[in-house]
Amino acid sequence: MRKKISRILFAVSIMVLLVSCKNTKQKLQEYVVEYNNTANSFKAENVTLTTARGYVNDNKIELRFETNLEQNEPNKVAATESFPKLLKEMIRKNQIPKELIEEGVRFDVYFLANDNTVLVKEILDKEAVVVLLKK
Repeated sequence: MRKKISRILFAVSIMVLLVSCKNTKQKLQEYVVEYNNTANSFKAENVTLTTARGYVNDNKIELRFETNLEQNEPNKVAATESFPKLLKEMIRKNQIPKELIEEGVRFDVYFLANDNTVLVKEILDKEAVVVLLKK
């Protein structure tokens, strides 16, 4: 009887272990869903909306930050200075998980003007994150 219980418990524990191991594509999908579910609580200066879109086959996540800023040169200059700071803070808070980046997921991140044109675009991969975090 004890032997049977031991075998059953062992089988169940192996199954739980296998189910809990997620591959990168699953983590990517879960991140996108979770990001979009919590996006309404995201707070950053001039950001009115943020969304994520996952591209499983390309191993890529696109983050969009819509702002209330007009598309002009002073705003581009200001965004070029402030946007990397925002991304660095998001990495520090694990809002952009380094684990995914280390597994080869690339983040294409857009800081958009109020007319949805691009003020600043950053591509975060392993090399870019190292450079960003050193700044």
